[in-house]
Amino acid sequence: MQSTRHLGARAGRRRLFALGAVAASAALAISACGGGSDSGAGGGGGGGGDKVGVSLITKDSTNPFFVAMQKGAKAEADKNNIDLTIAAGKQDGDEQGQVQAIENAIAKAQKGILITPNGPGVNSAIKKARDAGLYVIALDTPPDPANTVDITFATDNFKAGELIGQWAKDQMKGKPATIAMLDLFNDKVVSVDYNRDQGFLTGMGIDTKDKKRNGDEAKSGNYDGGSYTIVCNEPTQGAEDGGRTAMERCLNKNPNINLVYTINEPSALGAYNALKAAGKEKDATIVSVDGGCDGVKNVQSGVIGGTSQQYPVKMAELGVQAIAKYAKDGTTPTTSPGLDFYDTGVALVTDKQASGVKSITSADGLKVCWG
Repeated sequence: MQSTRHLGARAGRRRLFALGAVAASAALAISACGGGSDSGAGGGGGGGGDKVGVSLITKDSTNPFFVAMQKGAKAEADKNNIDLTIAAGKQDGDEQGQVQAIENAIAKAQKGILITPNGPGVNSAIKKARDAGLYVIALDTPPDPANTVDITFATDNFKAGELIGQWAKDQMKGKPATIAMLDLFNDKVVSVDYNRDQGFLTGMGIDTKDKKRNGDEAKSGNYDGGSYTIVCNEPTQGAEDGGRTAMERCLNKNPNINLVYTINEPSALGAYNALKAAGKEKDATIVSVDGGCDGVKNVQSGVIGGTSQQYPVKMAELGVQAIAKYAKDGTTPTTSPGLDFYDTGVALVTDKQASGVKSITSADGLKVCWG
């Protein structure tokens, strides 16, 4: 399912790619950087060589998820004659750093951009890139609206949240659930944030109002099996220290929290450390999303009860392959049936199986983890 908003620009891109993408063997020059700066050596779109210039722009360059994505993209670029430039925001949420990286890709006349958008503040820069003839693919985080980019390769984040919600509901066994919601942001709306949050609540059987808004559900009521109280919705910025601070705030509001939803595994570890410092690490079950090797090990050790594993390397590989194919003959990828993005898969990882919820063990998760 492709947007028709830029058909004219796409026709121009096909002509440019046909001129600039010549299949040939050449050494690949890849450079890496973080902090929102651009690092390509030339990176052009065919004016001075056979390679196709592409930028990968991640949310940051420290989160293991994005580090794995960068490594996967580099390896796949080497196979597909792509001259890859890597850039990143200074931290998750740094929209301006990503905007600058997009501007750099346009200035270099590159042919494509792979981006994990830090928020709606990058949308206008993405439009500018597409208008300039670049093929733009989002990875991991679908923008809002989805047709801001040409296509997205991502986890079904609502399903990822729903899986850990269904698992958590089973673990509660009808007991009152006193819940802490450790989200990504509270100052901007990002699809990965609200989809995981709202998916978790749906999996628990808690009625949500606006599925694109965190925190508007009733703060108390019934989940599918018992009663619940939502103590807090706190931002973590997806970081370990953010998770710890958020959990400390929640515990100050209610020290009897027994279920903790976290946006990702770094914030889950931070939440655990806060619980441990308060002597309550055995009182609360933590659920999360990511599936990195450290996170799966934390499932194995009992720090995290269950996590939904996603596959950043697959996202990066598919993204690089898609731009390479488009450069060669104008072939465009298609979205998954019924979705406005291409679903790269998700699996619940836990060592405590829940009735009716499909999962894999931490041992199996370690075989396919990343980071």
